[in-house]
Amino acid sequence: MPTVMYHEGRFPPDCLDWDRLVPLIGPASAAMARYEGVLHGVPNAQVLLAPLTTQEAVLSSKIEGTQATIGEVLEFEASEDSATGEKRNDIQEVLNYRRAMRHAVSALRNLPLSQRVLRQTHRVLMHGVRGENRSPGDYRRLANWIGPAGCTMETARFVPPAADRVPELMSRWERYLHDEAKDKLVQLAILHAEFEAIHPFLDGNGRIGRLFVPLFLVEKKVLATPDFYVSGYLGSRREEYYERLLAVSRDNDWTGWCHFFLTALTEQARSNEAKAKEILELYRTKKDWIVDSIRSQFAIRALDWFFGRPIFKTSDFVTSVEIPKPTANRIVRLARDGGLLRELRSASGRRPAILVFPDLLNIVEGRSVF
Repeated sequence: MPTVMYHEGRFPPDCLDWDRLVPLIGPASAAMARYEGVLHGVPNAQVLLAPLTTQEAVLSSKIEGTQATIGEVLEFEASEDSATGEKRNDIQEVLNYRRAMRHAVSALRNLPLSQRVLRQTHRVLMHGVRGENRSPGDYRRLANWIGPAGCTMETARFVPPAADRVPELMSRWERYLHDEAKDKLVQLAILHAEFEAIHPFLDGNGRIGRLFVPLFLVEKKVLATPDFYVSGYLGSRREEYYERLLAVSRDNDWTGWCHFFLTALTEQARSNEAKAKEILELYRTKKDWIVDSIRSQFAIRALDWFFGRPIFKTSDFVTSVEIPKPTANRIVRLARDGGLLRELRSASGRRPAILVFPDLLNIVEGRSVF
């Protein structure tokens, strides 16, 4: 397969076939609006949807080859002795992705979405993990290329622009980010593809490019919060995702890429909406149960805590939930005995038990795992 080179001067594209894209824009926008409506109905969405944010970190990292499940990530957070070696490294990368997202969201309270924010976010993403020695937060000053392990520039699948071109190309990219475009979702598709083609960093470009998606949706007021998760769709079609990106540089096929990306946004919005509704219904059901079963003024506080930390050490709950210790211990015992929680690891000596909220994580995984 011939090496594809970055196509200079093709951005922003003026070759889009809008007749092909318009029929997709309406459904994508409608799906986004429905999802936004569901989010507005979720009380304390940052807590209730926290596991979906972790799952997005898992799935985006998995596209790059990281192998870790949400259960492994959350169990590691609860007890750092639960993973070693490469598994531990994989989990740390997932946790960094989540930290990077939180950093970016915090930064956007005071700054516009920009190169500055993405460079800061990249620094958080790469801190203390594989690739931390590859200039975190700085644009690359070396050539790089994409292809099978061990390939050369001559045998690579794709070669991004020369390093000395990156600052200028990213400035052009940022100007388009702040332009008033014909359609915001098509603008997002174009920005994502161009970012991946420029490949401004030595490592972490794919993850930053996908993390950019919810940030853009908030910046452009498509969504009020960045609770949008696109990596499930892209990861399930990984080869098509890469091929569509490659075809932009190889064939100038911006329309094909935008068609793919708009479909991804539509399908992912529908999936996100369904999961958010399931989580909301689970919360309502368990809220009724915990109030009736535990009969404590702290019952709802405990339930919210369980939604935010669906795998946890009992000692962490007792010390951080801000409930009197005897009451906290009683709530955990009753929640476990009533089936809301299940033991993942039994207490042993001075080592506390690790509990899991199985119904919640099964919704997030989309299958029965716990």
